[in-house]
Amino acid sequence: MKHFTEDEKIKILSDIIAIKSVNENEIEVANYIKDLFAEYGIESKIVPVTDSRVNLVADIGSGSPVIGVSGHMDVVSPGDENEWTSDPFTLIERDGKLYGRGTDDMKAGLVNLVLVMIELKENNKLKNGTVRFMATTGEEVGGAGSKKLYEEGYMDDVNYLWVAEPSHDTIIYSHKGSLNLHITSIGEAAHSSMPEQGYNAINPLMKYLLELDEKLNGDDRKNEVLGKLVMSTTIFNAGNQVNSVPDKAAAELNVRTIPEFDNDEVIDLFNKTADKFNKEGAHIDIEVTMSLPSVFSSKHSKMVNLAKEIGKKHLGLEISVKGSPGVTDASNLLRGKDDNFPFMMFGPGETKMAHKTDEYVYKDYYFAFFDIYKELILGLSK
Repeated sequence: MKHFTEDEKIKILSDIIAIKSVNENEIEVANYIKDLFAEYGIESKIVPVTDSRVNLVADIGSGSPVIGVSGHMDVVSPGDENEWTSDPFTLIERDGKLYGRGTDDMKAGLVNLVLVMIELKENNKLKNGTVRFMATTGEEVGGAGSKKLYEEGYMDDVNYLWVAEPSHDTIIYSHKGSLNLHITSIGEAAHSSMPEQGYNAINPLMKYLLELDEKLNGDDRKNEVLGKLVMSTTIFNAGNQVNSVPDKAAAELNVRTIPEFDNDEVIDLFNKTADKFNKEGAHIDIEVTMSLPSVFSSKHSKMVNLAKEIGKKHLGLEISVKGSPGVTDASNLLRGKDDNFPFMMFGPGETKMAHKTDEYVYKDYYFAFFDIYKELILGLSK
């Protein structure tokens, strides 16, 4: 019989936190997990995404149902490391919390899934069905890893999907989509004393962005779970000298979409508005740099109901079930699935701690989710 001790669970999490997989270098995390699986006779497959970035997939069991479990291996930058109380890539315990970049988002959840897979296999507990572990690359910057897994058919036979993102007291069963756009305006340089001899690239871009901000954020359509679409212009760059009319201006923006006002409609609106401005003399160009659709599933699936019950037992918390403005790899993994496909985001950690300085996960919750995931898999595989 194999039962990981608390010390072993901490040691493995510590090892994975020490791997600096900051929007790159996930291959080291994948190789660590691959080697750990191999120690216990679990075969896993590296799925290349780019020359330097990979996913990792492993199955235990056989037949249906196929339970898909997923987590991402990348983390965001720690920012100014001097602002951290301790080294962000060294797991430190203080006051019942485990500190380090990625403890919350989402290496604790990832390790939970890995070790539960090993224990179920070693102890021959999974009598029916398959568990498919899918560790992804690049979730924090566009979801290239999950897109690859969808394209290569790893979700084709999956009956349930849960993503172990941090959300210990709330099961997320639906979430908004996310769309990133890069907008460029081309003008003609001139001296600021003679602006009529050039064309200021800033002016049409500002008007364009304000018009779209009004159209999108002013739209009345609302999803009963996710609320309204939200657009935010987040980056604006133009000019390099105060007395020169700039010949180029660029902006980046993010739109959080809903099923009633989806990515395709938003992109179409950006393009049509650009066409209108360009006919009036502007030179505005649109590039879609990321497009992840919203996820909508049933609030009352067998998986959600079971997770709520098991979660309450092990955490001592009332588990709520909600939609979220955030985005997960499910946007790609669930492409082509209908609105009744059982999905949830549920994992150790707090959503609000993601990406923060002095990121932490509660040690007790980290341990509790081993039992939650184990019971959940066995309950769904009956």
